[in-house]
Amino acid sequence: MLKGKIALITGAGRGIGKAIALKMGEAGAKVAIVDVGNLEPAQSVKAELLEMGTEAEVFECNVADFAAVEQLVKQVIERFGGIDILVNNAGIVRDGLMLSMKEADFDAVIGVNLKGPFNLTKHTYSHFMRKKSGRIINISSVSGITGNAGQANYASAKAGIIGLTKTTAKELASRGITCNAIAPGFIATDMTAALSEDVKNAVISHVPLKRYGLPEDIANLAVFLASDNAAYITGEVIKVDGGMCM
Repeated sequence: MLKGKIALITGAGRGIGKAIALKMGEAGAKVAIVDVGNLEPAQSVKAELLEMGTEAEVFECNVADFAAVEQLVKQVIERFGGIDILVNNAGIVRDGLMLSMKEADFDAVIGVNLKGPFNLTKHTYSHFMRKKSGRIINISSVSGITGNAGQANYASAKAGIIGLTKTTAKELASRGITCNAIAPGFIATDMTAALSEDVKNAVISHVPLKRYGLPEDIANLAVFLASDNAAYITGEVIKVDGGMCM
């Protein structure tokens, strides 16, 4: 479905980002794996992609850094010859009730989870415009739709991604470029694994399908949205939550 396409995926070293990278690689895409800090997981993803026979490279970048993202985009284009698919997946959590939430924790989450997607979209904007093609996929969350106690920073960022998605879709549609958002529910990742069993069970009780989602559930949709099969879909926010937020 994605043969010959070049995908830039942020936060691709683990969890949902890793699953998207591997699924897009399986579908034939060349993959720019973007991560920050410990790059061993990202290098492992690269090794899996190379074993599949697809091209892949690891790039280190703090997506909250506007200038660093500009350089990242230049490096990816130089390495692969262009970008066809942008997946804004990188995210962090710094949960806490507003009463006790530190300003630094609010700013950090907004910086990575919302400014990051803006930075990547801003610096690939002209490239997609010149090509008159492109697929932008933003990873939001059901928390951005419903809100969530203890996540004022996270929910605000994920809600902001929805506004960014719809605005980007409207600005770029005339050039044949689509922008959509995926809103995962409770997905089994390292992030959710740290929760207590009581919290996990409480969440599952509100999921009609009575199970966690898998990173592959998100990745399957991402591959579809990046493909020509989704050429007439733009500005959408698609929940993948087992029916939790019907």
